[in-house]
Amino acid sequence: MEANTQLNERRLADAWEELHAHANNGNPLLADSNRMAFADPEFLFRSETRGIRFQLEMLKPDIGQSAQGIENTIVVYGSARFQSPEDAASALTAAQASGDAERVRLAERAARNARYYEQARQFARLVARYSNAQEPANRIHICTGGGPGIMEAANRGAHDEGAPNIGLNITLPHEQSGNRFITPTLSYKFHYFALRKMHFMMRAKALVAFPGGFGTLDELFEVLTLVQTRKTKPVPVILFGTEFWKRLIDFDFLVEQGTISAADLALFHYTDDPQEAWDRIRGFYGL
Repeated sequence: MEANTQLNERRLADAWEELHAHANNGNPLLADSNRMAFADPEFLFRSETRGIRFQLEMLKPDIGQSAQGIENTIVVYGSARFQSPEDAASALTAAQASGDAERVRLAERAARNARYYEQARQFARLVARYSNAQEPANRIHICTGGGPGIMEAANRGAHDEGAPNIGLNITLPHEQSGNRFITPTLSYKFHYFALRKMHFMMRAKALVAFPGGFGTLDELFEVLTLVQTRKTKPVPVILFGTEFWKRLIDFDFLVEQGTISAADLALFHYTDDPQEAWDRIRGFYGL
């Protein structure tokens, strides 16, 4: 039998995830005391070795990005559910042809939200265009959660300009795999949300939050809390989609109630224009 030594094959890259799913489905991994510890999934999946798994998720993306000269990023957050304008238009045409009123309603909503996909793509192109003209040490790279929707749009914008870009993906039951526009050597997969969010901040020079759901809100409020409490350096935080964010979160009400200070409102800025978002970041750093 011919041995398979293609260590870069996807099935081997995903073997860890498959083993974990195997165990979670009621098929316990068999212990083997004679396996080397670092090659023993049964041992490494134990609760006692969780700290080791934390360290590995901390080290692998950090070492990998450093080796490729990634030191400065702009992180783009946003919904995984938003479609590209072309996909949304195609879905709307199909919905209208079906005559299903509910399907049409959902397709019309998707078509409206598709503007955010295009704006995220435009923003990333602006960043990538600037970065490509800089010396390697001064380049700023687009970083996302690596999934579909707004994340794909931002990775796609950088890809359009031929710029390296990062995707910090996470394993979830129903989603998601890394989108096809991430630079392959900068596509990382996480198990722990906490470690993933730490990596978002480690190299971030700015954060741009497009409309999104629970995941986007989680990421946004962690950033705002870290900056407010001075656990991290001040960075521009841009809320893209003024109407969405002001309707969703009444920050003025928080000031009125005394739960945040008026000065905290300066931690973030609203915009509806990719160029304005990029200009604000450039102005912050004097670029």
